[in-house]
Parts: sequence; C-alpha cells; structure tokens
Amino acid sequence: MDKKTLLAIFFVFLCWLFLSSCSKPLSALQQVKNRGELIVLTRLDPTTYTINEAGEKGFEYDLATLFAVKLGVRARFVLPKQFHDILKLTAEHEADFAAAGLSVTPQREHLLHFTQPYYEVTQQVIYHYRSRRPKSLKYLNDSFFEVLAGTSHAENLRRLKKDNSSLSWVEANNTNVFELVSMVNSGLLDYTVADSNQFQTYRSQFPQLNSAFNIAEPEKIAWAFPLSNDNSLYDEALIFLTELKESGVLKQLQDKHFGYSKNLNYVNICTFRRHLQSRLPKLEKSFHVASKKYGIDWKLLAAVAYQESHWNQHAISPTGVRGIMMLTKATAKHMGVLNRLDPAQSIDGGSHYLSTRLKKIPERIAEPDKTWMALASYNIGLGHLEDARVLTQRQGGDPDKWIDVEQRLPLLTERKWYKKTKHGYARGKEPVTYVKNIRQYFELLTQYELATTPIQDNINAEDAFNIRTPAL
Repeated sequence: MDKKTLLAIFFVFLCWLFLSSCSKPLSALQQVKNRGELIVLTRLDPTTYTINEAGEKGFEYDLATLFAVKLGVRARFVLPKQFHDILKLTAEHEADFAAAGLSVTPQREHLLHFTQPYYEVTQQVIYHYRSRRPKSLKYLNDSFFEVLAGTSHAENLRRLKKDNSSLSWVEANNTNVFELVSMVNSGLLDYTVADSNQFQTYRSQFPQLNSAFNIAEPEKIAWAFPLSNDNSLYDEALIFLTELKESGVLKQLQDKHFGYSKNLNYVNICTFRRHLQSRLPKLEKSFHVASKKYGIDWKLLAAVAYQESHWNQHAISPTGVRGIMMLTKATAKHMGVLNRLDPAQSIDGGSHYLSTRLKKIPERIAEPDKTWMALASYNIGLGHLEDARVLTQRQGGDPDKWIDVEQRLPLLTERKWYKKTKHGYARGKEPVTYVKNIRQYFELLTQYELATTPIQDNINAEDAFNIRTPAL
C-alpha cells in the first residue's frame, strides 16, 4: 500500500472520528447550560409559585431559582393550563423537570423520576363551620364533594373507594385547589381535599373553614424528572438538594413560606379582618409616612402595631405601656414622642424605635432573619436576644439564623439555662409567638394591599427600593 493510500485512509479515519464526536448528543445538563435557562413546570398556588405586581415568589420558585443559580443559568417557569398537564408534559420531556409540590405516589413513579423528598404533607378533607364536621368517609356520601383532577387527592380517593363503595365525588378540570376551597367557603361545595400546607396558607383568607380528617398517610413531596437514560441533570439536582438540606437553607425556606401560618385561630383572623375595615383606614396614612421616613415596609409597621394594640390608640397595658405602638415612657421620650396616645406620634415613635433595633442587628445577618431578630429584640430586648444567640452557638446552632435562635429563646425561662447568660431570666416564649403573629398579620396585610388600591403617599420609585420588606 503506497503512501498516498495510507494518507487517504488516515484522513477518512480522522473525518469519521470528527463526525462521530459531532453527532454525539449533549447531556441534559450540558443542554441546560448551553441554553442558558432551566425550564421548570409548576403551578399557581401559594405553596408553590405566585406572580403579581411585586414579582414572582413561592417555595418552589425559590428552590428552583437557587438550583438555576448553582448551574449558572436563569430559571424560566412554565404554567400548564391544567394540573394533570404537568405530569404529562414532564413525562414527554417538554421541560427539564417539574417543581410543583408533587406527591410521590406509586402510580406516578411509573411515569416520572422523583428526587429525594424535601418535605411531607397530609391530605385533608376541608369543610365549613356551618356544616357538621364529617368524622369519616361515610359522612361524605350524598354531598357536593369535588377534588382537582389528576392530583394524588383523586388517586387516593379511588384507592379508598375499593373499601367504601358508596363514596362518590367529582374530579374537576380547568380549576385549582384554591378555587375549590373558595367554593367550599361560599357554599357551592360541601367538601374538597387540600394538602395540609395548602390549607395552612389558605386559612388566613378563609377563617371559617377547617380540616376534618386526613384521607391518607403523610406523602412525600419531590421534584419530578422525565424518565431517561441520561441522568446528568437529575444527578445534579440530587446533589443540590442534599447540599441545601445539610447547609440548613432548605429548613430556612420551609420556615420562610410555611413557618408562620399556624399561629392564628379562627377568632384571631376574624377579629383582624373586622379591624382591617374599621380601624386601619384611620391609621394607614401614618404607616405610609413612617414607612417612607424610616425605610420599613408599611405593612410590617402595621403588623407590629396590630400585635401591640390591635390598632387601638387608647390601649394601655398593666405595665404602663400605651398607644398604638405600646411605647414605654422611657422609649417614647427617647424617640421624641410627646403624646403616646396620639396615633401619628405613636406610629412614628414605634417605627423609629424599630429602625434602631434593625441597625443593632449585625449586618452579616441576611433577610428575613435580620428583621425577625429585630422584632424579637423590640419585644424582649436586645440583651436577651443576644443571650439566646449565644446559647444557640453553644448548642451547635447558627446564631445568625432565626429558625435556630427561636428554638433557644424559650430556654431563657429555665434556670439551668438563664443562669449561664449575661442578662438572666426572660419570658423567652413571648418573642417567638410575637414574631410568628406579626408574620401572619404581614401576610394578611399583603393580601389586603393586593386587593385594594394603595394609598398614594408620594413614595417615588427610588424611595420604594430602599424600603425594607421582609421576604415571607
């Protein structure tokens, strides 16, 4: 074989190698990185993803966005028209994965590849107080009972029907769980089913609803990927979720979105809604003025005021604190308040004082932890907060994370712990409840603001960016 022939064969071999390498498909992970975006299927729900004038938010939104940041791309969220389309489109590779609060069920595991779970929920039958509480499935017969089609709710009911042949319900399309819960509230339905975390967040809007019983054991919630021989993106998600759990960030996200909404009961919420109509309108302008002056979201100031006095300008405690913000004589004098019973002065003084608490919290502490700690110090004092942070560090927790510090604050009531602190005994359970209530009031005020036309208080765009809004 002559030299020319050998060169020709070698050239053909090189071309074959080049073409073979070019034809090899990119991995799912590399496709995402080349595309520059992570395509995520989700659903509109307070527990997963919401979007309004303030932008996008939600537990699944935060979780998927953090994953995209780790990959060095942006997240793009896709909202199918119907819930069951999420499962279908994921299985058909129409998106990279689904982050939609999906329960891991045996039926779904045949269609999708689930990550490890990141929290659990129970499925609850929801009813209105005007109806007698159903004690079991047999009480649901001959009723207007509707659930969302394509959900694990419907899947579990079909399983239960095997032993309860008279059980009947309707599976609704072109709707969502929130609308079904709303229909129970308005009397159009007798019952529906919602996940426990869903109902927890809905409860503030529907205080007359309650959960009757669970229809299944707790179910695990996870991300769902299409079944494939290429697990590169899936494996990266497993690593990400493991790191998030080990770092404590996952627990923080759960607290951020679900940690505040268990605290208020039916009476609390109904009373708040009544005061929202009768008392807030007279005070709202003062909250907006203070918001602009001190750079704190007006809703947070109003939430603090409601926790302190229920917006009663004549409120007086047995210990002598008075007014809308329940200021002590010493605090009022220090903040330049001449008349604690004057609503505008009290709101200004309380807002000023809260701004000083915020400045005392170390800058390294990120939001919303910084705001929650400032509120705790507003209630219990900075010294006792610092004692709790020291205890947190000694016990291996993170003193810069509210979810760790709030667990140690109650220890300040126990002698074996408070005798080891600098400032001694404190009613440490109070600031924990205090912060949880304020977070709930803040959420209720956020719903109110979205449903009404905000007061025009001449806050320009530049000012708005400087206003502290805790990310709930």
